[in-house]
Amino acid sequence: MLTTNAPALSFVKPFLLFRFRAFSTSPRTISIFPATKLHSFHSRRSRVCAFIAMTGNNAAAGVSSPEHVAGKWYSVPDLRLRDHRFTVPLDYALDRDVSPKISLFAREVVAVGKEEQSLPYLLFLQGGPGFECRGPTESSGWINKACEEFRVVLMDQRGTGLSTPLSVSSMLQMKSAKDLVDYLKHFRADSIVNDAEFIRVRLDPDAKPWTVLGQSYGGFCAVTYLSFAPQGLKQVLLTGGTPPLGNGCSADSVYRVAFEQVIRQNEKYYKRFPQDVEIVREIVKHLAESEGGGVLLPSGGILTPRVLQLVGLSALGSSTGFERLHYMLETAWDPVIVPGAPKLLSYCFLKAVENFLSFDTNPLYALMQETIYCQGASSQWSAQRIRAEYEGKFDAIKAAKEDHPVLFTGEVDMSYINIPLYEK
Repeated sequence: MLTTNAPALSFVKPFLLFRFRAFSTSPRTISIFPATKLHSFHSRRSRVCAFIAMTGNNAAAGVSSPEHVAGKWYSVPDLRLRDHRFTVPLDYALDRDVSPKISLFAREVVAVGKEEQSLPYLLFLQGGPGFECRGPTESSGWINKACEEFRVVLMDQRGTGLSTPLSVSSMLQMKSAKDLVDYLKHFRADSIVNDAEFIRVRLDPDAKPWTVLGQSYGGFCAVTYLSFAPQGLKQVLLTGGTPPLGNGCSADSVYRVAFEQVIRQNEKYYKRFPQDVEIVREIVKHLAESEGGGVLLPSGGILTPRVLQLVGLSALGSSTGFERLHYMLETAWDPVIVPGAPKLLSYCFLKAVENFLSFDTNPLYALMQETIYCQGASSQWSAQRIRAEYEGKFDAIKAAKEDHPVLFTGEVDMSYINIPLYEK
């Protein structure tokens, strides 16, 4: 049985937290207690269990083998770090001798002086999908607190960071779109769980269950872990990442709720900075009237009204996003220093827009975004379909012409992000 009768760990108290503790390795029902509500769902067995049965573990955490190479300890302020590289199957459904292999990277982090202490492991699962773990530069924040109790493992999920990264350039090696899709099938949550189990039984000589901390999409993966391989878990901590439960695809309902929230965030923004209503309208009119319906960005992409709306992804959803967006809009126009020169958007502004939309280094974020809401069903381009239901509110050109506020979009409009891989 998985339950929540243990107190929350202090280093994650500031977050929206759910905690799960595993007491057996053969549960059929998972009980979840977020705040005061109880939800139940039945876990499903998968190939993860079969994989676990055939794994072995090293004699000691620091011992290298053909499928696990442990580096030497090195330092950042108040922390000791060690790099681990694993050779794992691309496809866990195949025999390990048959499956193609990929490289998996994980960084082990402990407080200074605790390198040889017997500490329990905590695996951190990064949000995304498609983002790597940032390497710590000092002992601060949650890592500082976690290292008081744990040996922290920062795993770059497959396809990110140093784990056989999927980039715009590396994906161009695929001969066809079908080959790319077939390859991407192995970069979902079930494979990430398999990778975690592969690491667990090789890092810990006793292969003890460990604690998992899942942030955002990492929480989605952590719940998959609870369903597929609970025997590998001592407890699970979720920070704001709870996936839809049940079969089918919930993307439509998620995006409808998200679009309503985006509308409310726009209202808050323009209430705080009412002067920006006219600035954004002017920018949209300028873009729409430009040749080709947009303006060339420094990287070679095209800033169109709809691409401009996408800055809401960071601007409307981060702690300082409102302020950053406002200060960016202040720099929108170049001064006219020569009489008769045309009014143009400034290089600083165009560069800032690109910085808001810098997803080209992590293309999995755009490619896999909708799939995280799917279980046994296709999303059928959910974001595009649901946006059409709100097109009257999010039509930037129409809003500018009719003197209405132009609404920014966000993650709900990920299907429109322009990754250079797909440029014609």
